[in-house]
Amino acid sequence: MDSIDTLIIGAGALGLACAARLARPGQSSLIVEAEKLIGSHTSSRNSEVIHAGLYYSPGSLKAELCLEGRERLYAWCAKYRVGHRRLGKLLVAVSEAERAKLEALAANAERCGVRDLQALGHDQLHELEPAVRGVAALLSPSTGIIDSHAYLQSLLAAAEQRGAQLVLDTRVAHLEPAGDGWIASGSSAGEPFQLKAQRVVNAAGLFAQQLARRTASLVATQIPPLHLCQGRYFAYSGRSPFRHLIYPLPEANGAGLGIHATLDLAGQLRFGPDTRYLEQIDYRVDEQLREPFAEAIRRYFPALDSARLMPAYSGIRAKLCGPGEPPADFIIQGPGEHGLAGLVNLFGIESPGLTASLAIAERVAQSL
Repeated sequence: MDSIDTLIIGAGALGLACAARLARPGQSSLIVEAEKLIGSHTSSRNSEVIHAGLYYSPGSLKAELCLEGRERLYAWCAKYRVGHRRLGKLLVAVSEAERAKLEALAANAERCGVRDLQALGHDQLHELEPAVRGVAALLSPSTGIIDSHAYLQSLLAAAEQRGAQLVLDTRVAHLEPAGDGWIASGSSAGEPFQLKAQRVVNAAGLFAQQLARRTASLVATQIPPLHLCQGRYFAYSGRSPFRHLIYPLPEANGAGLGIHATLDLAGQLRFGPDTRYLEQIDYRVDEQLREPFAEAIRRYFPALDSARLMPAYSGIRAKLCGPGEPPADFIIQGPGEHGLAGLVNLFGIESPGLTASLAIAERVAQSL
């Protein structure tokens, strides 16, 4: 049986960040990915936003790792020449009734360690973004955008430079502790395989719980439930009226940040995501959503031309909370939590997972 030092399961942003952090010359590191491309799910189906860390519960992993990850990510992008831009974002109170919520969000961000928010009145908002309707806003200058595909490629390149190897079309079906390591079995390009790894990182994203249930000696009560939550996006044809990212106040149910306006590095404007809990993965975007999207967007962008909205893509959030439940934190479950040496499970790494990916990788390294 082949034996390696480190096995990383999943080649999304988390798995690749862990590989770049854990790989060492002279050690054998293997990244396995069930799909035929890296980042095929959540890592390439999101808003491509570098979050500032405004929304999360103070002291939570989401809050801590978003702030730490944000700075690590900007530094990484500069070092490895990954396309990114600190556009800044405007969080808008559309009516006087929302002003108190905006102030509460500013106070929460302050408790999380975000010190650079700027409060804007109506006139200041209108001067920055004439097309946006609102009575007040918060400007977050630390929010930015990133080329997520280039970021994934840069992580892979760094991992490979340090000796890691990537194998696609390879699914780990079972993990079993074996003395000083783990035996992983599954299939690669349709052929069965088995190997031994001294340490294993389960960064399988939407499939992390599925793998955990097939991990021998892992107690079932240590595996949190997975709730699939779809977020759909519409592109807006023609020139964007915005220079910043535009966000309404977060959804009251805590499931999402509202249908916001984001820009990519080419200047393409898109709106989304919405929130819709699913029983199984579904990436379709129904054109009939155009009018519900338009209604939500017109609250802060009254001049919207709904005919310019075109179905774009969707992503799935790996939520640990169901409909109506309070937001759940990231789970970085290492040997100290489950008692099994050499294994880390990553559960519920939804937004701001991309922003926090390098900081999460550091925590994984510390856990191992």
